Amino acid sequence: MKVLIVGAGPAGLYLAYLLKRQDPALHLRVVEQNPPEATFGFGVVFSERALEFLRGDDPQTCNLVSSAMEQWSDLALNHRGTRIVIDGIGFAAIGRLKLLQLLRQRLASVGESPDHRCAITQRSELDGYDLVVGADGVNSFVRRGREGKFGTSVEHLQNRFAWFGTTKRFETLTQTFVETGEGTFNAHHYRYAPGMSTFIVECDPQTWERAGFAGMDEAGTRARCEQVFAATLDGHPLVANRSMWRQFPKVRNERWFVGSHVLIGDALRTAHFSIGSGTRLALEDAIALAKALREHPESIADALGAFEAARRPIVEKLVAAANASADWYEHFAAHMWLEPWELAWQYIQRSGRVDVERLRRVSPAFVAGYEAHRAASAR
Repeated sequence: MKVLIVGAGPAGLYLAYLLKRQDPALHLRVVEQNPPEATFGFGVVFSERALEFLRGDDPQTCNLVSSAMEQWSDLALNHRGTRIVIDGIGFAAIGRLKLLQLLRQRLASVGESPDHRCAITQRSELDGYDLVVGADGVNSFVRRGREGKFGTSVEHLQNRFAWFGTTKRFETLTQTFVETGEGTFNAHHYRYAPGMSTFIVECDPQTWERAGFAGMDEAGTRARCEQVFAATLDGHPLVANRSMWRQFPKVRNERWFVGSHVLIGDALRTAHFSIGSGTRLALEDAIALAKALREHPESIADALGAFEAARRPIVEKLVAAANASADWYEHFAAHMWLEPWELAWQYIQRSGRVDVERLRRVSPAFVAGYEAHRAASAR
């Protein structure tokens, strides 16, 4: 079988490794338009048990990646000078470039490597393969021009966000809310290496306009965001890397495959970064597709149908949670009218996946603190 994987991000690299591992005779090609050391976004975060979903089938990859991660067991929220800690909500993070390097290392262990600096520009370049996998992200070439067949929809959220790094070390995943004369800002920040952290700045459209970001270049944007979050950064600079303002794209496809062309990862659907599941979803897509191909070796069509049937219910549940979380952030300026404990209480339940009973089990110190605050407020 001849397989072309377009895109050498986490989904494409891991799928390539899995396919070659289960069939060493496979004719495989992985193409990536960017050079091997190019990336943006600094660190990526994984919710809950990090890569434990890999351990049963692929302990080597699980151990390799997990050992390079920064991990913590709480998250925190800063609002109006008050820091609220929510215990028991674990996360882990790793530099995106480091993750790609480790996945390329795993792919090399089965004798394959991606063709970097190789952009697919003509649809005819997809011909001659038994299977073409679009693992090429939000602006997927595999999907382009056939949006009608895939049933593609792309909706951009209204808030703007810019992805920076910083040398400031943050001990946990933290949300910091700041109000200025220009409006309201939020930062999502967490360490992904001993001396580096991701620092995502978000603001609503009105704040973005009043702050004059539309007329600023990357350096000006970085400097202004450093001013807004000066107290949080504590003298540390923000580090830019293609840190332009973006609006998050909600990508959906009614059909996951057309003929022998199938989508995975962000090419298939996006999950808002606020729930820390995008990279995990991409890796799980790779696992599910490899499994379907292994179990249906005689028919690509049957394998792709089985992949979608098994995976869609799981994906739709997580995407619903991501959408609920994204909607909360779209209106975070309104939530900032709440006092810190009330904001934290609402924040942690924003996706619909964490109810009060679960909070009592996993975050007893936070629940006790919130209930003490409510009791004191009632006096």
